Amino acid sequence: MKLWLLVSLCVCMCPLLVDGRHPTCNFLLEVERDQAECLRRLREEEAASSHKEPGCKGEWDSIACWERAEIRAIITIPCPRALKTVFGRNGNISRNCTSAGWSDVFPNITSVCGSDTSQDKLVFYVVVQTLYTLGHSLSLIALTTGSAILCLFRKLHCTRNYIHLNLFFSFILRAVAVLVKDDILFNRTSQCSNQPSLVGCKASLVFFQYFIMANFFWLLVEGLYLHTLLVVIFSENRHFIVYMFIGWGIPTVFVFAWVMTRIYLEDTGCWETNDNPIPNWVINGPIGFSIMVNFILFISIIRILVQKLRCPDVGGNDQSQYRRLAKSTLLLIPLFGIHYVVFVALSESIAEDYKIFFDLALGSFQGLVVAILYCFLNSEVQGELKRKWRSMCLDCRLSRDHHFNNTFASRNGSDHMVQFHRNSRTQSILQSETTVL
Repeated sequence: MKLWLLVSLCVCMCPLLVDGRHPTCNFLLEVERDQAECLRRLREEEAASSHKEPGCKGEWDSIACWERAEIRAIITIPCPRALKTVFGRNGNISRNCTSAGWSDVFPNITSVCGSDTSQDKLVFYVVVQTLYTLGHSLSLIALTTGSAILCLFRKLHCTRNYIHLNLFFSFILRAVAVLVKDDILFNRTSQCSNQPSLVGCKASLVFFQYFIMANFFWLLVEGLYLHTLLVVIFSENRHFIVYMFIGWGIPTVFVFAWVMTRIYLEDTGCWETNDNPIPNWVINGPIGFSIMVNFILFISIIRILVQKLRCPDVGGNDQSQYRRLAKSTLLLIPLFGIHYVVFVALSESIAEDYKIFFDLALGSFQGLVVAILYCFLNSEVQGELKRKWRSMCLDCRLSRDHHFNNTFASRNGSDHMVQFHRNSRTQSILQSETTVL
């Protein structure tokens, strides 16, 4: 039974976003605490009992605590706290005290207190984990390459690309946080004694929350910058400090507030549970607000683009204008994170599986798409890469020619003076023929 609980625990923790300790270790620590508390109560009960009476002695059955009972008594207790923390199911289990001792637990503890997840749902979680691991890995490679390109070429240094660069960094930090979290969370080969302490676990969770929020706010900065470009004329350098504060500063404020609410309102475990709604809203509230503001900016930008395309000065027929509008809209969707709007207003119980799939599986490829659209397919970037490539090819050709000339001169140095007069005479003849023609 205990082995089944551990396996179910590892699989059912797949949809979790954050943790800093292996779930099996968290589960075993909870069980150890319950066992110590149970044995302490049983010792106190036994010491308080003045004489021996027939019945069933209190015992710890590896997962639940059963206090002393009379023969023919039926003892009913709620689901063990460790299982309730993991699976969130409220139920009752019972045992009979017979003359032969305790009976087996009924009903089956796995059906009452364990996971009710079907096999199809377990497969769904495994597929989602595989997809978002692949998505974050590919995004990490593409974003790192794109960031290096934007940093190395001086002609690409401008406010727009600085904002793209910070957005790339936020995606990189988010991907690293997810991959590191999964390595800790699902590394079944590690022992519990080697797992980080609760302090390190909580610290990893704090950084994870910060990177997630910073990524959403840099998406908001992209929307604000593009909308401002279309509406007003401003000094880019003066406003870049404001963008830096929005992208990195505001998440710092809210994550600090989240840490304070965790310490004073719900300082339990590794802060992975959300029984108190206040800490959860401190994180999800600003993220939801940034998503909705970005959606409003997206609608406003599309409206401005439609007005510009309908201007008489813009050439082309209606079909070409609609094609340009559709292209602009599709390019803005990943940059603004519009796909998050689909489920931001829905409760988790309505479309939990779809929300998990879109947010984790498909959302993990957003960094890859952004790097491709706004770096590798950017005409300025392509122009700089082509210029650099041509320069490298030219340098290579000149170096090869120089090496060939030096080799040729060294091999034919002895014949050079002999052929000099012959070459001079030939050159003079060619010049005279050219003059006649």
